[in-house]
Amino acid sequence: MKKIIGLTLGNCVHVAGTMNFLSLAEKENYKTEFVGIGISVEEIIKIIEEKKPDIVGLSYRLSPEPLHKILEELKKNIEEKKELKAITWLFGGTEPTALVAEKYNIFHKIFYGTEDIDEVIAYIKGQENQEEEVYPKNLIDRIKAKYPYPVLRHHLGLTSIEKTIEAIEKIAEARVLDIISIAPDQNAQEFFFDQENMDENLRGAGGVPVRTCEDLRKLYSAAQRGNYPLLRSYSGTKNIIKFAEVLKDTINNAWCAVPLFWYSELDKRGPRTLRDAIIENQQVMAWHGERNIPVEVNDPHHWSLRDAHDAIGVAAAYLAAYNAKKMGVRDYIAQFMFNVPAHISAENDLGKMLAKIELIESLIDENFRVYRQARAGLASFPADLSQAKGQLAASAYLAMAIKPHIYHVVGFCEAHHAAEAEDVIESCKIVRGIIKNEFLGSINLTKDANVQRRKNELIEEAKLIIDSIRILNFKVEDPLIDPDTLVKAVELGILDAPQLKGIGTAKGELKTRMVSGALYAYDEENTRIIPEKERVEAILRNSNAIF
Repeated sequence: MKKIIGLTLGNCVHVAGTMNFLSLAEKENYKTEFVGIGISVEEIIKIIEEKKPDIVGLSYRLSPEPLHKILEELKKNIEEKKELKAITWLFGGTEPTALVAEKYNIFHKIFYGTEDIDEVIAYIKGQENQEEEVYPKNLIDRIKAKYPYPVLRHHLGLTSIEKTIEAIEKIAEARVLDIISIAPDQNAQEFFFDQENMDENLRGAGGVPVRTCEDLRKLYSAAQRGNYPLLRSYSGTKNIIKFAEVLKDTINNAWCAVPLFWYSELDKRGPRTLRDAIIENQQVMAWHGERNIPVEVNDPHHWSLRDAHDAIGVAAAYLAAYNAKKMGVRDYIAQFMFNVPAHISAENDLGKMLAKIELIESLIDENFRVYRQARAGLASFPADLSQAKGQLAASAYLAMAIKPHIYHVVGFCEAHHAAEAEDVIESCKIVRGIIKNEFLGSINLTKDANVQRRKNELIEEAKLIIDSIRILNFKVEDPLIDPDTLVKAVELGILDAPQLKGIGTAKGELKTRMVSGALYAYDEENTRIIPEKERVEAILRNSNAIF
């Protein structure tokens, strides 16, 4: 095990970069130690005699002029002392100080402050010139290689295969994105296996018009450059197991995203009844679980996007993860969509996400691992592109509070136009800037009293919803994964949303309102928030629906 010591030179007290480097090195089985700030050359030599390191990392981030004298003295000592020559010397600083360090020819590696985290990890791993080895070919290894820095994901689906291929090549060469989520057009999602039913007037609506396996292989080939981003794709809305097989064989689908209740008669994004959709969606989870492919079940934000109140969003997050676990999924991607609804306050939004995390991660055991994926809500982005960039940055900063493994970058331009390569690259750079600054040291927003209060409220309310679903059916071993019980929960309105009004299977009677930056079930006639206990007890009492 090689030993690295890190320190700052002269009177420099900026230690965050050094500490982050040592943290990354420790993850790669180096023995690391930070030995101090503002260390003189004379002190460095004494420390080396005592610690006997293999590698010494020096940092200096002040005005470059004083650095000349420090490095002249250091170089002279290295040339005179055999034990100092045997050490690998590293330097990190700002670009002006790094340019000074270049002149002395004593450093094995100089970091200019502009390097991407991937480049730093590649150096630590000794893989600088082995591009393909630097970038793991599956999601979990990619996460492990970078965490606590999140891997970045962005969706992409332009109006032709050719345009999408060109965009993937540009994005891969830019080395700013780890996972490209391919967005097939609506035709492909529903009619890939019965294309005679496609309306070609809608070609390219909603994404790239994928029509053949060869199309998908071309997209995969386009990504085999730069930082070799992984590919994944939407799961489709019909024949989704067949489509899963295609995605695995063509783009090595990084993970599956599938709903539990949706892509059904509930949202009219497919022809399936709610019951059939639940059954098939569970089968898709099991199919991927058997093959050790990670799974994301994206129900929570589907309910919230239709104005279901916060407690339903939290309960849906638990139900989604619970079903994935029971279907044999080992690596679960829990997506946390911030800014839904768009005017939720930051403290209530974070409290909601922490409530979801606590419930979901209560399911973790040796066979079920959870990876957090955060993103901004699309509806929160204004059409003004300058303001949209601010929203992207603000949402990303708030999301860093939950320490995500994956950050799903939403292009700042999406309220104005579909993201092209340049938009994706710029959006990723904005988020990378936020992440870089956040890791210099940040306030722990999760400890805020209002955040914690909202988290605890929502956990209690979500458990009421979950328990009310459990008691609907005593005839089955596990009501939370029983399709008939889950359908009944929707029919009765235990799970409901205002925008489901008029959908036959759903109750569609729930009213919600934003009060003090949080979304609640609301009694419009009496102008009051409806406590969740009162709401679910009334549903159960009035329905006589227990099996």
